[in-house]
Amino acid sequence: MFLRRMAGSFSHSRRFLSSSSSNSSIDIAKAIDELNKEMESVFGEPPADSGLASSARNDVTAQEPELASREKGEDTHGLTHIGSTGEAQMVDVSPKQSTKRTAVSSGKVLLGKQVFDLVLANQMAKGDVLSVAKIAGINGAKHTSSLIPLCHNIPLTHVRVDLILNPKDFSVDIEAEASSTGKTGVEMEAMTAASVAGLTVYDMCKAASKSIQITDIRLESKAGGKSGDWSREE
Repeated sequence: MFLRRMAGSFSHSRRFLSSSSSNSSIDIAKAIDELNKEMESVFGEPPADSGLASSARNDVTAQEPELASREKGEDTHGLTHIGSTGEAQMVDVSPKQSTKRTAVSSGKVLLGKQVFDLVLANQMAKGDVLSVAKIAGINGAKHTSSLIPLCHNIPLTHVRVDLILNPKDFSVDIEAEASSTGKTGVEMEAMTAASVAGLTVYDMCKAASKSIQITDIRLESKAGGKSGDWSREE
């Protein structure tokens, strides 16, 4: 009788453990609690708490807030372009307040000494490298939403792109700034401007060298919006 009861108890627990569920940690914790109750009914007292049981309960406790947030559609990782089920989404900015927003980005194009000297002397076959790259960067900022699929099409009030020849490492240093008054930031516009300017420098110089490198495209600072001001700390 004792063995039949134990066999039935473990058979029931195995069925519980093997049942399919997306929340496996919760299922395991419930299965352990059920098994403890069955063991208590057989032996007259519950078994000592095991590390597995404690770990499973801790997992459940840790998952409860996350599961609640998912049910409410909240993003626990702060990735606003990802929906509650993991799909890509465009952020609805309609509830936000319109504020003045500014962002500054930078980048670098490593030319090498030979190409650097040609650009400095304005002897590249395609013409004035820095002037063409400047216009390209401004144009790139204005087309950001066409290039980056989940960016909003926002009205820019100002775009600045500066390119300076740096003789220390035979490079072109790029700085781009974008401004707008609206409901979303202009960080992507500033970085797109720097990126397109760098690509244009490469295009203008590629006939002289294929080893040119575009590096260090990054955001330097931003101002405005709900998150406030931010600047890179070296």
